[in-house]
Amino acid sequence: MITREGWIRFGVVAALVAAFEAACRFGFIPRTVVIAPTEMVVSLWRLIESGEYNDDILSTLRNVLASSLLAVGLGFMTGVLIHALPRLRAAIEPLLASYYAIPTFMFYPVFIVVFGVGDRAIIAIAVLLSIVAMITSTLTGLDRIPRVLRKTARIYRMNLPARALLIDLPAAAPYLFTGIKLSFAYAFIGVIASEFILSGAGIGYSIAYTYNNFNNRNMYGLMLLVILVATIANTALDMIDRRLQTRLRR
Repeated sequence: MITREGWIRFGVVAALVAAFEAACRFGFIPRTVVIAPTEMVVSLWRLIESGEYNDDILSTLRNVLASSLLAVGLGFMTGVLIHALPRLRAAIEPLLASYYAIPTFMFYPVFIVVFGVGDRAIIAIAVLLSIVAMITSTLTGLDRIPRVLRKTARIYRMNLPARALLIDLPAAAPYLFTGIKLSFAYAFIGVIASEFILSGAGIGYSIAYTYNNFNNRNMYGLMLLVILVATIANTALDMIDRRLQTRLRR
């Protein structure tokens, strides 16, 4: 069921799209710059119907999935390790806090040398961009586990694997899922952006190719596809995250 906030959000987005449509139709925005939203929808439908970009779409989605899984898995294990070593955490945590001040994409020549031009370099950049979000969320989640739960584990003489599975993970789950959501978002950004410069396939490459060939209709159709995929995926993840946060507040 859609909440009142959801209806307000929908109304704001609908109003902005309608204003954008009117500006394009009445010539306030030239067609050589941007086509109308309804034309973007028609263009996207025709692209999907033709199957012309199916391979590129699948390539991007595959890279996003691989990057997200790697970032979540490696980030979680790294976060657990750092949490277990207080001295290491004291040394590394200031670096994690300033990590996103560094423009990750400046390292792309290094990744080309190491991985070559292709999917592996794209996935590496996306993982580099997204892994820290999972590390910091893991640290936050482990920090927020109530002490009473750990005391209960000691009372019941739980071993470490049992405590981790039955107490630590459920208690930290809402924070961990926030890390998963952020890792996916950063991985999606990393893959699309990397495809502009490191790939001969993918949605990012196709957008750049259509732009360079002055094919505005296909370019905006593909851009709309990126927006829709990101919005749908993040909405689904946000719904799960809200349920976990509600559980946490209880």
